[in-house]
Amino acid sequence: MEEIIVETAAGKVCGLLERGVLSFKGIPYGAPTGGHRRFRPPEPAEPWAGVKYAGDFGPICYQTGFLVDESRSDAYGHARTEGHIRYLPQSENCLVLNVWTPAIKDGGKRPVMVWLHGRGHYGGAASETMYNGANLSRRGNVVVVSINHRLNVFGYLYLEEIAGEEFKGSGIAGELDIVLALKWVKDNIEYFGGDPDNVTIFGQSGGGAKVSFLMAMPAARGLFRRCIIQSGPATRGIERKDATEYAERLLDKLGIKVNEIHKLQQVPPPQLLFAANNVSEKPRVGFTGRVMNDLMLLQPVVDRHYLPAHPFDPVAAPTAADIPLIIGTTRDENATYVAADPRRRRLTEEEMRQRLVPLLGEKIDRVLGTYRKTRPNDTPWDLYVGITSEAFRRLTVRLAERKLHGGTAPVYMYLFTYVSNFLGGLLKAGHGTEIPFVFDNTDDVPFTGDRPDKYQMAAAMSEAWTAFARSGTPNHLGIPQWEPYTLEKRATMVLDVPCRLEYDPAREELDAWEGMPIRRWVEA
Repeated sequence: MEEIIVETAAGKVCGLLERGVLSFKGIPYGAPTGGHRRFRPPEPAEPWAGVKYAGDFGPICYQTGFLVDESRSDAYGHARTEGHIRYLPQSENCLVLNVWTPAIKDGGKRPVMVWLHGRGHYGGAASETMYNGANLSRRGNVVVVSINHRLNVFGYLYLEEIAGEEFKGSGIAGELDIVLALKWVKDNIEYFGGDPDNVTIFGQSGGGAKVSFLMAMPAARGLFRRCIIQSGPATRGIERKDATEYAERLLDKLGIKVNEIHKLQQVPPPQLLFAANNVSEKPRVGFTGRVMNDLMLLQPVVDRHYLPAHPFDPVAAPTAADIPLIIGTTRDENATYVAADPRRRRLTEEEMRQRLVPLLGEKIDRVLGTYRKTRPNDTPWDLYVGITSEAFRRLTVRLAERKLHGGTAPVYMYLFTYVSNFLGGLLKAGHGTEIPFVFDNTDDVPFTGDRPDKYQMAAAMSEAWTAFARSGTPNHLGIPQWEPYTLEKRATMVLDVPCRLEYDPAREELDAWEGMPIRRWVEA
């Protein structure tokens, strides 16, 4: 059998046959980021001699959560819901990527789809079960790439105002890692049967936010042609003042003086991570009951260099003008976050109102009255989930319309409404429930349930995504004609079985929020 070996710019890699395509995992695209390289822009990987085995995923960035903590009581629950959990080494040598391709050495010029994983900017990894790119690569005849990069304190601690020019880029280092990975794709993906001039970046939640920021970064210009943002619209980054205040609190917690900043590069990663997650005096609990850890405060900083301005606030960044975009949300985003609520499905009318007051204030009767009218069969639990989910949709519409004002490239809007029968539909069309359908991995992810039409849903979505990567339009024979979103018609593809195109769906609900700020987090 012919060896599955590809020669990249840095050295040879040996892959495996996986689900009918070729996979190459854990390929270094950047050098280790520890020691004196911590908090600094990444450097390319050093070349290697011989053949590097690329049969397994590489290390992931230091983080907290169920992906790295086998002792957590909820680990089984996550596995039961999301599929197999791969416990991988944590390391500051985490700049690795994975490639799935139908063929090599055949002169193929296949579209390339680069996936940016979710879980905010504080956690996650490309190795999660639902992100496996083999089925998507095979179905769409595309090359799929996924990457690991620096997260949380390692990727977004802003030190430039404290420590000077030496730490320029520290507040956006994680995004600069992605830029370096995209440069690797530009230089190497042709060896894997891909077209370096036809790259689409896509991501969900935090991954969608990363896509949003990359659209605003001059350093990423020309490294991708199209974008897909799934439930992750990011219109604003972190201001330098706020980022500096966080860094000062962290230094104080560690007992490091400003003129001793290099000591921060020597703090053991677990100790640094723990300190960064405990800089606040007290935990913040949102109106949904979700605790916000301090690592969530670490996000891309508008440093005026690598990120010159907020991506889509007050207007779209000029670098986003000519980039076609698919963007959308799930209908019941918050259902995922509140699935473990002890009052789920049993919430009373009085409890619902009490929970919604921090979000809606004096507008509660107006908003609640509208949703009761438009969703007459909803229980108090259903209404609670629906109303607390709307920040995602409202922010998505805002980003899309600002992008349209800033350029002529088409925007395609969707709303995912498919409800799996997993646990009696507990997750509804919740945050992240569309991912395994995009990747055509419904048999690997338990929460997709066992409805026979789940394969039809996966075909509709995965083929729309790959069609967009190939031609710039998501249309294919398995869905109705998907019209671009315009300010006049607001065409939206409702992704369900069957799919249908609607114009300005749920306008009455969106109008009920008129004049209210978009808040995904309100402290209780």
